[in-house]
Amino acid sequence: MKDHPNWFYNEMKHAGVDYSNSAQVAVYDERHQKFRDYRKGAQAIIDALALGPQHTVIDMGAGTGAFALHAAPRVKTVYAVDVSPIMLAYTHRKAREAGLGNIVFCHAGFLTYEHQAPPVDAVVSVAVLHHLPDFWKGVALRRVAQMLKPGGRFYLFDVVFPAELAGYEARFNGWVDGMAQAVGAEFAAEAETHIRDEYSTYDWVMEGLLTRAGFRIDSAAYADGLGGATYLCTKAA
Repeated sequence: MKDHPNWFYNEMKHAGVDYSNSAQVAVYDERHQKFRDYRKGAQAIIDALALGPQHTVIDMGAGTGAFALHAAPRVKTVYAVDVSPIMLAYTHRKAREAGLGNIVFCHAGFLTYEHQAPPVDAVVSVAVLHHLPDFWKGVALRRVAQMLKPGGRFYLFDVVFPAELAGYEARFNGWVDGMAQAVGAEFAAEAETHIRDEYSTYDWVMEGLLTRAGFRIDSAAYADGLGGATYLCTKAA
């Protein structure tokens, strides 16, 4: 990882909830699986990107392997990138247990990952980009485009706030209450941390960032409330 000037954003610093040891990461994994079907979600991404055994893909923000571990048996190579060495170690162990030898683990993030192999067919990022302020989101997305082959695909999911500000208090309260009912009070507190301390942006800002980074947005799906936004993009010629 190359050195950067002092003004460069430190994406390795803690943002939001801090999962700083393996026990906390295991709890994170367990909680997320209460409301996320990892296998079903990964297969939906694989189908959306039309990935097959000949393809290479970067999982930017691999976390506990929700996508990488399920995609690896279906593609040529997965580059699992994450700023957390604890999460990478956790996912690496799970990959060994599953006998997966085609995952390349990389301790880095959107701003610091240096792809040393040929450009890839696809990049996937699920619920990670909100860790960066908007300016650095733009830098990150331009870097993603540079890692892709011409015509390469980008799948982005993240929490994105609607442009309509009226009633935002009720929307936020509803999101937190929904998390409490679905997963529990501790995860509801994480939702509060996300709103207060992290960097989710407006839907129109995200669309502008994607197009200015060199992507054509093929589809943009916005869930009701704060359920998240899904973008399927192609690197423009």
